[in-house]
Amino acid sequence: MISKPTSKREENRARQRQAILTAATDLFAAQGFDGVTMADIAAKAGVVRATVFNYFPSKHSLIEAITEGVFNYYNAIVERALEEEATPVPALAKTLLVHMGEGIEYTREFYRGVFREMLRMRSGLVESDAIAAVRHGAQERLEELMRRGQSRGEIRNDVSAADLARSFDALSLGTILDWLYEREEDSLRERMETTARVFLSGAGCPVAADIPLVPGLLPLAETPTGPGLLDVEDLQRAR
Repeated sequence: MISKPTSKREENRARQRQAILTAATDLFAAQGFDGVTMADIAAKAGVVRATVFNYFPSKHSLIEAITEGVFNYYNAIVERALEEEATPVPALAKTLLVHMGEGIEYTREFYRGVFREMLRMRSGLVESDAIAAVRHGAQERLEELMRRGQSRGEIRNDVSAADLARSFDALSLGTILDWLYEREEDSLRERMETTARVFLSGAGCPVAADIPLVPGLLPLAETPTGPGLLDVEDLQRAR
């Protein structure tokens, strides 16, 4: 089936929507979620306030769009890791954690401004079918990665892959949350390396400290888009 060409009007709408998202991202980073109004976002994007509401009826709908983009990216990097069938799963798990740390550290002020709102959506405190679907996809891919490690004897198999995936998720989120809102200026990348050692030791890897990263698997963007990492198209081009 041949896809219908995108019209000029659709292209303009897509560009305008992205301009509004970019403006919101910049303002949330500089002023925090509560310190930004829809009028601020309109002025930053160079549009009238009504235009912002045409695309996003509230600030929370903007956060929903940003959060969905972050989860789509996370899905893509786990999918990329799954394609590395010859690479040991402990090395892939460590690389995923360190990559997340690098990306968030790269755009700390943005995440500090919006992370609590993102967590509310992630946990279901704010209902969003789109976020629930994307998060479910991310969890399924992570579980698949853990099952692969179990089948090869690389990680313990006396607990379920689902429990391992949830532990990976909880440890990474806790590390990120602590780092974002503490005053210390240490490296999140380094903290995530420690988190990787803790997770992999608990997952039954006897030499967790010596597991190498996978070089070149998940490159950072030079100019971050949205979450401060490569977007999905950039990730596909880097393959």
